[in-house]
Amino acid sequence: MTVAPTGSVTANRERLVSYQTYQEAQKTVDYLSDHGFPVHGTLIVGVGLRSVEHVLARMTYLRAAGWGALSGAWFGLLIGLFFGIFATTATSMVALVLWGLLGGAVAGALFGLIAHAAHGGRRDFVSETGLVADKYEVLVDSEHAARARELLGKANEQWRRQ
Repeated sequence: MTVAPTGSVTANRERLVSYQTYQEAQKTVDYLSDHGFPVHGTLIVGVGLRSVEHVLARMTYLRAAGWGALSGAWFGLLIGLFFGIFATTATSMVALVLWGLLGGAVAGALFGLIAHAAHGGRRDFVSETGLVADKYEVLVDSEHAARARELLGKANEQWRRQ
């Protein structure tokens, strides 16, 4: 992901509206687009970004082995299919695929156990990380801001009636 200096990205753009959720900002840009607004230079900017790590589960040796086995099985399946291409009979192809699947699962489980043990209890949980914004601003090109405000005024009237 490339990050440009703030001044150059937002230069010649005006804030049209701010929302608490990304979906609301997206709905606004979609509405503008549906009504012929030139959305090419429009930005949805997340303001007040925070990194959030959501803990999903405790990592145990059993879970480490299971996830390792699953990822290893996929890799083994691919290897088995690759070697199965060169098999002379259907039976030998199926055997190669099954051996690849089984071998990959065993190797993956062992690798998962070793990797978990190597952490030494310092990270005994599974998590996912993401960015969260406090609010989302819709910015439009300054030359088209008046038209966007006009369209958005009509949209607000429609959304209130619904």
